[in-house]
Amino acid sequence: MDYRTAGVDISAGEEFVRLIKPQVRKTFTKGAMTDIGAFGGFFRPDFAGYDDPVLVSSIDGVGTKLKIAAEMGRYDTIGACLVNHCVNDILVCGATPLFFLDYYACGRLRPEMAADVVKGMVSACTENGCALIGGETAEMPGVYATDDFDLAGTIVGIVDRNRIINGSSVAEGDILIGLPSNGLHTNGYSLARKVFEGRMNRTFDGLSGAVGDELLSVHRSYLQAVKPFLDSPDLHGMSHITGGGLLGNTMRIVPDGLDLDVDWRSWQEPVIFDIIRREGKVPEHDMRRTFNLGIGLVMIVAAGAADSFLGKLNSLGENAYIIGRTVA
Repeated sequence: MDYRTAGVDISAGEEFVRLIKPQVRKTFTKGAMTDIGAFGGFFRPDFAGYDDPVLVSSIDGVGTKLKIAAEMGRYDTIGACLVNHCVNDILVCGATPLFFLDYYACGRLRPEMAADVVKGMVSACTENGCALIGGETAEMPGVYATDDFDLAGTIVGIVDRNRIINGSSVAEGDILIGLPSNGLHTNGYSLARKVFEGRMNRTFDGLSGAVGDELLSVHRSYLQAVKPFLDSPDLHGMSHITGGGLLGNTMRIVPDGLDLDVDWRSWQEPVIFDIIRREGKVPEHDMRRTFNLGIGLVMIVAAGAADSFLGKLNSLGENAYIIGRTVA
């Protein structure tokens, strides 16, 4: 009996590290201080330009989107989904990313497949100016089935204390501006998988390919779109639309005594949502609680600044919408 017979292949782990090292190094920003393989990831932040810097962190996963990746044999998007999801979570607090760490757990490590997952992380970290400074790969037979795996990530970012965005300045009459999503992002996949069970390779009118490929579309990062507005006093709050839908997530930052008046017809909903609604006979109430329905991030802005925000967003290539307002 040896470790490999028991289900853990150390050589596969070493091969995985060899495959990803050149990729991961591409993400190293000025603050990254160690190569992959150290016992800890070191990062030296540059606090120049900050009066009272605050570190902001978040941890998340990509849920059962992993199961669709496995069914379709495509692993090149979910790593990017993970990074971008985490970037958006701290972005809506006013923070920009510094570094990222990942956790990859599986029943049996397949180095090439895992390296494809990391390629997605590298791509997203590079686009977001975020260093991938470390991670953990765990081969755990008995906990995971042979071909099962899980993925999680932690991000750390920075914001000046007086620039934290937490919704405390949201007032009655503020305008909701919605930024479009790229499909389901990383939420609602347990329902979507049930709707399309055994039919992931099927095509539907309005889709450019198989529904499984549509469901693997990369979760958008909103960093570049939102960054120009982070210092504006007219930006009162933001919400990342994940599990719980538009209302559930945006109400998390709306002060007591206020509600949201959303015009659900004010934006163009991606066709994938109507296919899910129709094929699964999903009630509208459940659609709105489960999915983002085409709005991935909401900006709550002062009424007098809404047109200016909208014009600038659209000049940056965002097809942004005014989707409602705050009400008493």
